[in-house]
Amino acid sequence: MTSLAETAFPRAPRPAPRPVALWLLACCAMVFAMAVIGAITRLTESGLSMVEWKPLIGILPPLSEAEWERVFALYRETPEYRVYNAWMDLDGFKRIFFWEWFHRLWGQLIGFAYLAGFVWFLARGAVPRATQPQLWGLFALGGLQGVIGWFMVMSGLVDRPDVSHYRLALHLGVAFLIYALMLKVALGLLDPAPLSGWRGGTRPLRRHAGWALGLVSITIVWGAFVAGINAGLAYNTFPTMAGRWIPPEIATLQPWWLNPFENTAAVQFIHRWLAIVAALAVLALAWRVRAASLPGRAGMVAGLLAAMVLVQVGLGIATLLTVVWIPVAAAHQAGALLVVTLLVWLLHELQPPATGRPGGG
Repeated sequence: MTSLAETAFPRAPRPAPRPVALWLLACCAMVFAMAVIGAITRLTESGLSMVEWKPLIGILPPLSEAEWERVFALYRETPEYRVYNAWMDLDGFKRIFFWEWFHRLWGQLIGFAYLAGFVWFLARGAVPRATQPQLWGLFALGGLQGVIGWFMVMSGLVDRPDVSHYRLALHLGVAFLIYALMLKVALGLLDPAPLSGWRGGTRPLRRHAGWALGLVSITIVWGAFVAGINAGLAYNTFPTMAGRWIPPEIATLQPWWLNPFENTAAVQFIHRWLAIVAALAVLALAWRVRAASLPGRAGMVAGLLAAMVLVQVGLGIATLLTVVWIPVAAAHQAGALLVVTLLVWLLHELQPPATGRPGGG
């Protein structure tokens, strides 16, 4: 029965979170595209073509020949131009400039789409109260990512012709983190209790999924190291490395602890075997989830995850054998994001009902 107090002072209706979730998924799609654009920017050696950082006001590319000459003159002062591209004319510069400009433009479009949607849904009272701090945190992370991007570019503008691969890994890692967290929030809004009514335990499976996601994340970081020091060009055979399982120069740097991070042979070797171990962990997870016969979508997601991790291993091998052909290498980065997507989705599907209740509005 309805009490007198509830009749006199009716509660405000709970926000309907589905539109918020769909907006977040649209932002996830934009971040996904951003990661692929970033991969192409790196693979085409375009990332240092823009030596100025003009957030918001730097959306438009040069619109006159005089402006093109000005920005090209700035680029000619960089170490990259002097060491690698002294042959380049203005037309060649325009080609590499496009990808970095498009990369930055797309990043700003993500910021506009996120902020506009967030303000709109907040004004309409559509964001559940428990979700608001998460969305503010994502907004702050997005702003930080822009600063990290410029921090990365600066490392290649002073006395070295390449960006720091450590900063590149940080930039890529934060992009994946933003994507994963945004996806997690969206899934929680769409289906806050995927195992509602299930009385079995999922803690061992969730622990396994967490370890698998951790291994995949470490593999992605070493993939950024591979890209940052061009280690993918060091050995282009598989499964051996030029006929050897362990390359002879794997430990030539001093001090020794630099080798896993800066020795091209060691970095590629570690990335290869991290990928194999991570793939085996994911395949074992998928088998365990399928064997558990859980209700809902967990089994389906596990099957998709198993298929995708096999595709991703194939893309990694193809990237090596094609000597880092840009379309294949960009697909390999997209594949990494798809593996992360399915792991985050599977973790969501495995959450017990007690932790999956929606927050109050």
